[in-house]
Amino acid sequence: MKIVVYGLGIIGASVAASLKKAGHTVLGKNRSRESIDYAVEHAMIDGEADGYEGADVIVLALPPYLTAQLLAEGSFPDGCIVTDICGVKRMMEDAVYCVPRKWRYVGTHPMAGKEMSGIRSASDTLFMGANFVITRCGKTDPAALDAVRTLARDMGFSRIVECSAAEHDRMIALTSQLCHVAANAYVTTPLSAGCAGFTGGSFQDMTRVAPVDGKMWAELFCCNADFLAEETARLVARLREFEQAVRLRDAERLIALMKEGKTCYEDFFRKN
Repeated sequence: MKIVVYGLGIIGASVAASLKKAGHTVLGKNRSRESIDYAVEHAMIDGEADGYEGADVIVLALPPYLTAQLLAEGSFPDGCIVTDICGVKRMMEDAVYCVPRKWRYVGTHPMAGKEMSGIRSASDTLFMGANFVITRCGKTDPAALDAVRTLARDMGFSRIVECSAAEHDRMIALTSQLCHVAANAYVTTPLSAGCAGFTGGSFQDMTRVAPVDGKMWAELFCCNADFLAEETARLVARLREFEQAVRLRDAERLIALMKEGKTCYEDFFRKN
């Protein structure tokens, strides 16, 4: 297939590199020249895309608002498959299906990444063994859906989950967005400034995703505000239960709270 990847950050460049490794012809498109040069030099792409002409698949690896804008404008060749890797999906479907289209849309979300952003953190092995979410609805073209499933396997994903855009956004509010909110809030305690020498695995696990790209994640949070606010409120309420039990030195209540958490954790890994 001839594939154009627009946006060569860590995820977009990894998409390009893994698909090129799998034997596809991959062209890159980016707002800055530096990333194009780097991608060519490191054999992540076959060359720069002047446009979308002749593309079988177009991958939009851009921030949410820009992605939605491009999908709404719809300047893509007839018949081609257009997909995006954004962490919100209802907004994207709304942009696509606001008018009839002659191209075919399939929403995706690669569940992989690193703490560091940018093309220099990209890799053709980033997605090996990772999860890949595909969103679909009654308007999704079956042949396009099959093609995207094949591309996901070509990129190295081991588990492909398919769901509606609303189900995706509800789950991602918990499994991704809330994690970033909690980690970022956690490190704002004044004690963190002097904690060198007191940290271990727990601290590292809790803070790994704290240094987020504020502009991009603010867009994601706002685009999924209803579901994220709901999950944030649940976490705050649970933390208040712990706070009250600690203040009262209520060991039995603390044990009960932690037992509930342990049971939920074990149930999760039993099912997954």
